[in-house]
Amino acid sequence: MNGPVVLTTWVGEASGSRAAAAALACAGSEPDRPGLLIDLGGRPPRPTLVASAGARELEERLAAHMPEAKVASRGQTCHLALPADEDGLGRLPAALPLVRDSVAVVHLPPALLQPALATPRIKATGVLLRADLPGDRALAGLAVRDLLARDLRVAVLKRPLAWIPARRALFGVLPTAAPGGLPEYLTKCLVFNQYECYGRSDDSGTDAARTAQQER
Repeated sequence: MNGPVVLTTWVGEASGSRAAAAALACAGSEPDRPGLLIDLGGRPPRPTLVASAGARELEERLAAHMPEAKVASRGQTCHLALPADEDGLGRLPAALPLVRDSVAVVHLPPALLQPALATPRIKATGVLLRADLPGDRALAGLAVRDLLARDLRVAVLKRPLAWIPARRALFGVLPTAAPGGLPEYLTKCLVFNQYECYGRSDDSGTDAARTAQQER
């Protein structure tokens, strides 16, 4: 695939990473180019009452190429659930080419982040970390430093989405500029590759990479 592949996970006990991953998939979706959320360890997704034609077409492609997979179109996105183990990670590269030039967001547990980065066929372009700051700042800073050394686009989300935006994201219907959604600069960086994620002066607390960058 030629579109971005963003890995999303959490630091420490932070919650809300799955909704953040779904919001990224929404941000990269267009009517004819749905974003795909691949959830390693997630529950089997259920189809929503309303889904775009593009999302339904992507669901059909995934079902045809991966008949054992659990997949459903949701709003403007498509959700795919895989096991949170080496088997699920091994099946992940088969799904990515089917997304074509749209965004693929992979939500996975922290223990699978390094194996995913080490898998050549995944070709991650960025990583989103959900971390509770300032409590997890030191741990997040260490993770960010390692990811930056891999030449990846990296962002840290310091708070989970509120309940309503989170539910809209998981239903595949959260517009990019919706109130309570992800910060605009974060989606522009990770999904559209418009500029760097770290070192932003407008919200330094969101990004633990600032600390890691100074230490380097």
